[in-house]
Amino acid sequence: FYSTMARRYDSSTTTFSPEGRLHQVEYAIEAINNAGTCVGILAKDGIVMASERRITSGLLAPAKTSEKTYQLCSHAACNVAGLTADANILIDQARLRAGRYAYQYQEPIPVEQLVEFVCNYKQFYTQRGGLRPFGVAFLFAGYDEHYGFQLYQSDPSGNYSGWKATVIGANNQAGKSLLKAEYKTGEEEEEKIPDVEEALKLAVKVLNKTMDGTSAAAAAEKMELYTMTLDEHGECVHRILNKTDAQKVFDAVEAESASAGDS
Repeated sequence: FYSTMARRYDSSTTTFSPEGRLHQVEYAIEAINNAGTCVGILAKDGIVMASERRITSGLLAPAKTSEKTYQLCSHAACNVAGLTADANILIDQARLRAGRYAYQYQEPIPVEQLVEFVCNYKQFYTQRGGLRPFGVAFLFAGYDEHYGFQLYQSDPSGNYSGWKATVIGANNQAGKSLLKAEYKTGEEEEEKIPDVEEALKLAVKVLNKTMDGTSAAAAAEKMELYTMTLDEHGECVHRILNKTDAQKVFDAVEAESASAGDS
């Protein structure tokens, strides 16, 4: 009986079911739970984002630029889980908004304002007939002079929330439970918020868990690591780790887990 009721309401994004649900929006969120995993971690001196690259065929030419991490403006970037084609539309809108704000006010757009703009655009697609929601979730990383480094997550419904560390995409619950156990929030006396190096290692651990124990050699091909830090002039530095630097992180994580296993 329930499935026939659901069927009656799941063809439209604009009609509530009797339980007060919007099925199409829920299905879009479900699509992201099968997408390549992305991890975001707030460090004391920057932000780390790590993502799973899904390689569908060995015959594909390697991408010239990243397909998971996109710079939106000089002080903000995002990670994508879901349909890349849908994401491209939203990324273009975000870049346009950031550029117009900078032109109009002669200062960089506050990070949360940029996130809210993208989310309002997403929400519009859940309330008009004939449109479907964007099948994409984002992790936004940014820095502004008001609140320092910030990490936000958004989903197809247009909701967004600020996080210290989070996971989106496949197996995100397993990733979140590992973060909950291992991420130090700095609220306890002896705890210290991790620096970028420690956060990179934690992000790799989380991806190892969500990708079902991938070996270190395979991991290098399947993971992309990104850091955002400040230089001596207070400008944001965006960096996607090259193979050599990424390998150092993987080796460090491998060594740590081996020594933990021995003890």
